[in-house]
Amino acid sequence: MPEEKSVTLRSDAQRNRERILEVALAELTEAADAPLSTIARKAGVGQGTFYRNFPNREALVLEVYRYEMQQVSETAAQLLRTRTPDQALREWMDRLAQYAMAKAGLADALRRTTSQYGSLAQLGHGPVTRAVTLLLKANEDAGTVRPGLTPDDFLLAIAGLWQIDPHSDWQPRATRLLDLVMDGLRAGAPGTPRTATAEPEAPRSGTSGPESGRT
Repeated sequence: MPEEKSVTLRSDAQRNRERILEVALAELTEAADAPLSTIARKAGVGQGTFYRNFPNREALVLEVYRYEMQQVSETAAQLLRTRTPDQALREWMDRLAQYAMAKAGLADALRRTTSQYGSLAQLGHGPVTRAVTLLLKANEDAGTVRPGLTPDDFLLAIAGLWQIDPHSDWQPRATRLLDLVMDGLRAGAPGTPRTATAEPEAPRSGTSGPESGRT
């Protein structure tokens, strides 16, 4: 019986955590500065339970982002089944941007939080890291990105995405930024086509050289 009670407690704690994340997503999407007390109340948990799971706003925002990125990260493997590795990576980057910008309030909260940390390296965990690792490995194996890139390299490279105002005409700016990032990832890749160097044209038979003029 003690073991069954322990399992029940763990199950309840997991449900509490999931409710907090679901409510936080809805509230932060509406307003980046949604009060934590409101999130706890709507999730039906006490302040103690809330802060045991999320000791501060930054921890909550980052966990909401990782939680929601699960569905985005799952598209990485799907894209690799139907696209070339570099096409899959670039399309996944677009989906990441579209999701982040669509959740305008969450994007605002995330931008504020990551600006305090100074980079997106803090997000390099869990499903996002697995998706980026999968995509980078597929591209490295195909020779379409420079070798030795890490998920942290990638997250730092796209950090500017979270500095774009989601309420603006963000799509052209995001596309330009992600194109530049993709160009940087490709630079130095073994499979990158090189510009052919023109070879000196060989003399044409019968028009030049010591044999010309003979009949």
